Amino acid sequence: MISRPWSLHGEEGGVGSPAFVAEFGLWDDRQAAAAEQVEMQLGEVDLVRIAFCDPHGLARSKTVPADVFRAVLRNGMDFSAGPLIFDTGHAVAVDFLADTGVGVGELLGAGDFVLVPDPRTFQVLPGTEPKTAWVLGNEYLRDGTPHPLASRDVLRRVCAQYAKHDLAPVIGLEVEWYLTRLTGGPPGNAGNGFGRQGPAPAVEAVNPGYQFNLDGHYDSVADVADPLAAMLIALGLPLRSMEHESGPGQLETTFGPMLALDAADAMLLFRTQVKRFCRRRGMHASFMTLPRLDGFDSSGWHLHQSVTSTKTGRNVFAANGNALDVMSPEGESYVAGLLSHARELCLPSVPTVNGYRRLAPEFSLSPTSVDWRFEDRTAMVRVLSGGSATHVENRVGESCANPYLSIAAQLYAGLEGLTTGTPPARTPYPALPGSLREALDAFGASGPAENLLGKPLKTCLAMLKESEVSRFEEWCAAERPATGEVTEWEHREYFGAY
Repeated sequence: MISRPWSLHGEEGGVGSPAFVAEFGLWDDRQAAAAEQVEMQLGEVDLVRIAFCDPHGLARSKTVPADVFRAVLRNGMDFSAGPLIFDTGHAVAVDFLADTGVGVGELLGAGDFVLVPDPRTFQVLPGTEPKTAWVLGNEYLRDGTPHPLASRDVLRRVCAQYAKHDLAPVIGLEVEWYLTRLTGGPPGNAGNGFGRQGPAPAVEAVNPGYQFNLDGHYDSVADVADPLAAMLIALGLPLRSMEHESGPGQLETTFGPMLALDAADAMLLFRTQVKRFCRRRGMHASFMTLPRLDGFDSSGWHLHQSVTSTKTGRNVFAANGNALDVMSPEGESYVAGLLSHARELCLPSVPTVNGYRRLAPEFSLSPTSVDWRFEDRTAMVRVLSGGSATHVENRVGESCANPYLSIAAQLYAGLEGLTTGTPPARTPYPALPGSLREALDAFGASGPAENLLGKPLKTCLAMLKESEVSRFEEWCAAERPATGEVTEWEHREYFGAY
């Protein structure tokens, strides 16, 4: 037998720490049972893509052979801290060569953290060759404690607060995005570098748009959208509809109600797999709010929310009887929480320079003030009443937002309102921010933001966004773009990545 010295020493290199999961008791009974099922499936899989959500809402991943994943599943996998310290243009926003000020010692020197797969999220991706699976992980420090900068952990903590009140938040996703056709232009590397994005993907529109829900317009994208829908169903996502929205090739995808953490996981999986699916067919999918393309309309992410009693199974927003335009006092208090924190917690739901283009008077169905009304799409919070199906739709978010932070911020605000029992105020609430700079200032001064995220993540996120908005402001000072137009900087920064 031929000796292979490279496989005899350090064979766990990059694969976490032996028995990391067991040593620190990181799985509950459901995860342990799911892990056994995953191990049985690995013989039918060639590769596994291990992913987590960075602070910007982008999936970061490593791909490993299935036999390597057998060790990763229970040992975790080492990941670079790079995605935690770079802004959206990969400019270094958090100094990893000195005291970062974030309060996470492991960032000094950009040391690795350990990503532990959550076996309940393991999915075999349909139509892949080699056969590839996808799994989400949770970030940990080397002492087994949750990483203070982990987005998914923020939402888990908020859900735990609901559980203490015998409540469970329920989320429905309504997501607008753009399908365009790649035209074979250059790959976008010209002038690229850390903090300097190259050109965005070269694309063309797939139809003229501006015929809302027109069957013929949907038919013009059906050769991509229909098999995409079938793939989403095969992934186990509760797909409800694929619709043609107003803009050229603008689609809306909606999903049925899910528990909050499942909904955030679904949003990350959905966005990532939509981009993969379209790219392999010569198309480009983008969740950027308003691309710099002729005739394009803005896209939004409408987040449907309700709360269920885990004791009775009752929707606590539902009023007695089936009267229209009525919700329970608990539901009204939840809405009051959303409204009272709308300004200071806007950043997690609208985290880009481009996202604030949509929150403007020229987009009549986008919110411009902090208000609520029954069945009114011009309000920030639209209430849909109908007995046990009563819920609220917050229309402020952009489709590229970090799903864990966006959902967590709204649930945090809603729970605070619900538990204090305060009804919506009759006087106007503070206005929504008009720009990323304004949102960042409100976020930085917010005590609730620190309560929600913890000081390290709030500090880190503020640094990331300060770097992003400062680069934009410097570019504008040098280039002096026309007022009100989507800039080339925004298109380069967001259209490809998101």
